[in-house]
Amino acid sequence: GEAGGVVLLVARTPEKLEETKEEIEGLGGEAHIHQCDLSDLEDIDRMAAEALEQHGRVDVLVNNAGRSIRRSVAASYDRFHDYERTMQLNYFGALKLIMKLLPGMRERKTGHIINISSIGVQTNTPRFSAYVASKSALDAFSRCVAPECVADNVKFTTIYMPLVRTPMIAPTDIYKAFPTLTPEEAGQMLCDALIDKPKRMASRLGTFGEILYSVSPKSVDIVLNTAYNLFPDSHAAKGKKKAELVEGEAEKKPDQEMSSEAVAMAYLLRGVHF
Repeated sequence: GEAGGVVLLVARTPEKLEETKEEIEGLGGEAHIHQCDLSDLEDIDRMAAEALEQHGRVDVLVNNAGRSIRRSVAASYDRFHDYERTMQLNYFGALKLIMKLLPGMRERKTGHIINISSIGVQTNTPRFSAYVASKSALDAFSRCVAPECVADNVKFTTIYMPLVRTPMIAPTDIYKAFPTLTPEEAGQMLCDALIDKPKRMASRLGTFGEILYSVSPKSVDIVLNTAYNLFPDSHAAKGKKKAELVEGEAEKKPDQEMSSEAVAMAYLLRGVHF
């Protein structure tokens, strides 16, 4: 907004859209709201057509909408819908937007598509198979399509975002013990991507995990199995409701719910998060 770009805000919740629009305009920028359910492919068709009709073109697409689910595969055998939901929003929704906007970018010989991925794609985080698989699908699609668009000057950037302190992670209490980015820090990563147009952006921890897996995947499995055992499924992931919890169980603090080894690992990661 401040740099002169016209921002098109897309999400389901009108109140949050209005709040963001006011913030951008308060800084001297220009923003427009296009309410849309990004898990509904027909609604994306409608919104994309509306945006192109009103604004003529879209030069930069940021695929940031996402659904995260933390649940072990053992607790997911009868929850195939978890995988359908994450793929619908994280992959098919983003893919639909790309398919709608990429032709115009290629025709104009300029464009930039930024996908907000996850550090989990690099580190293969246990209990996140539904979420990481959906983010990995978009990652693979972009890596395949990017070479096709080189001559058209359309850039693809993938940001392997570390954990960000947002409402999406709020239901999982153990995250309170882990290092996270603030929304402002995550926003700065996005701004850097917009300016520099790198192929990818990642934290040092994510890059280290990716390299280590390439060199010694079995060793990584052992380390991640330790993490899997240290950080169990949440009550919600196990299907427990608050009314079903043992008296006093719901009042435990995140650090009290974890073993001393788990707390130590969480605090150790604070030093290597970036």
